[in-house]
Amino acid sequence: MGEFIEELKLGIYQTFILDNNYQYFVRGIGVTLLVTVFALILGLVLGVIVAIIRSAHDQQPEKKKSIVLRLLNGICKVYLTVIRGTPMLVQLLIMWFVIWASARATDGNMIRCAILSFGINSGAYVAEIVRSGIMSIDKGQMEAGRSLGLNYATTMRFVIIPQAIKNILPALGNELITLLKETSVVTVIGLKDLTKGAMLIQAKTYQAFVPYIAIAVIYLIMVLFLSWVLGRLERRLRQSDLR
Repeated sequence: MGEFIEELKLGIYQTFILDNNYQYFVRGIGVTLLVTVFALILGLVLGVIVAIIRSAHDQQPEKKKSIVLRLLNGICKVYLTVIRGTPMLVQLLIMWFVIWASARATDGNMIRCAILSFGINSGAYVAEIVRSGIMSIDKGQMEAGRSLGLNYATTMRFVIIPQAIKNILPALGNELITLLKETSVVTVIGLKDLTKGAMLIQAKTYQAFVPYIAIAVIYLIMVLFLSWVLGRLERRLRQSDLR
């Protein structure tokens, strides 16, 4: 037991104090959060657009569907099928080594590549979440908005979407947490995120236990914090419904 404690102390010293190795974790957290936040924003934008197109196609009678709407719906279905049917890691590898093959391997390029890859991937899942929320709203809400003189886009923006968000907030929260954890795979393209920081420390100190336990704890703390924030937001929305 005493030997284990001594090794643990040595591991903590080498992981955090020696050569200011803690900076790997600090920079890694920054990169992880940067990729997560901007990928989430991109995913939300893509997801809402795809969800609106798919919902409009499903809600309109077959005879009233225009050629443009049918085409856009077909493109959205292909996008959803391809993205949801292939692993995130494979998509990231294709994005970096195929699409971005001519780009220089700089931190800026890798961050942009990661944001684009995770944003496109997240958008496919957000689209189905938002679509399910839109379809859960009573059709009378759309009819009421149109009867007041609002067009489809305005009714969707000010009437349907705000109500749908309350229904899908837990699912969107789960998607955010999943996205945060999935960003750990960016190490395969060399981006120095939180996981890559632990790998670099291991390579320097030959210590694996403390660095990897440390990033596990850091990820856990971030997930617990996000869960707490989302829980408070859900309670706030429920209270606003009761008033």
